[in-house]
Amino acid sequence: MLLLPAAALCCLCSALVAMAAELTQDRLYLTVTVGKSALFTCRGTDQCYRIIWFQKKDTETFRQFLYIRTSDGSIYLDNNHPQKNDFTAKRKQTSSELEIKKVEPSHAATYYCLCWDDEEPTLIFGSGTKLFVTDKQVCQPVVSVYPAASIATLDGKSSLLCVASNMPPPLVQFSWTRQREGGPLENLSSAQGEQLELKEAGRTAAIMVVDRHASYTYNYSCHVRHEEVTVKAPAEQEVCTLPAPTTPAAWAWSQLQVKLLCLLYTLLMVKSLVYCCGLALINILRNRERPAAAHETTEFPPAASTSH
Repeated sequence: MLLLPAAALCCLCSALVAMAAELTQDRLYLTVTVGKSALFTCRGTDQCYRIIWFQKKDTETFRQFLYIRTSDGSIYLDNNHPQKNDFTAKRKQTSSELEIKKVEPSHAATYYCLCWDDEEPTLIFGSGTKLFVTDKQVCQPVVSVYPAASIATLDGKSSLLCVASNMPPPLVQFSWTRQREGGPLENLSSAQGEQLELKEAGRTAAIMVVDRHASYTYNYSCHVRHEEVTVKAPAEQEVCTLPAPTTPAAWAWSQLQVKLLCLLYTLLMVKSLVYCCGLALINILRNRERPAAAHETTEFPPAASTSH
């Protein structure tokens, strides 16, 4: 009888260990100007025997360049990596930090932390942080919001378009808020709307399709997160309530109008058909009279004779 609780306890402990060993890298991307320093953080490393850092460039495979032994904090560099001397690392109680003192264009890559456990052959990767290196000043995006489609084309829904432009690099994160008159500000969740993102050179756009409320008119605002700054669109977009449902009397009247229009159209078609048939009959009768007239001969008086 004690086997089942013991097995359940083992599963629970394994789940807790896995949860404790989950790695988190705070930022998905980082933009740094040439010559500045870059700092990467990896959290949740307190259960790791070794913390390994990898570099992944767009056209290359994963390359290990250093690891930290957590028992004494020793740092070991990979002598085969050409940039091994550009990196420094340190371990904190529950996290690890990687720093590039002086960023060069060749450092542009995605950096991953990895947790290695010697007791169990387990490898846990962090989410990675993509480093963009630029020689331009990092600017805030210009954000605008528009209605993306006519309300008449959507069945009980409204479509909003948010455009972020003029920002290097072009990686942004969109979020939406809404507020009705006299109501609190609400963060729009994924369950309250469908979002589609479109990217092209110099700009990124997000189309949000939301349900129109039956009772309230909402003002929607678009927010764009770029680097560590969140920019709000200067204007809000209003989404009106659903139109009132059609009453039975109004529906019957509209159906009657449709039937009358169909009847009028049918009468016009019949009139045109009768007119065409009449013209065809007249042409047939005229064609029959022409051969009879052609067979009739006209007699001329004899020619006068001349005497010599």
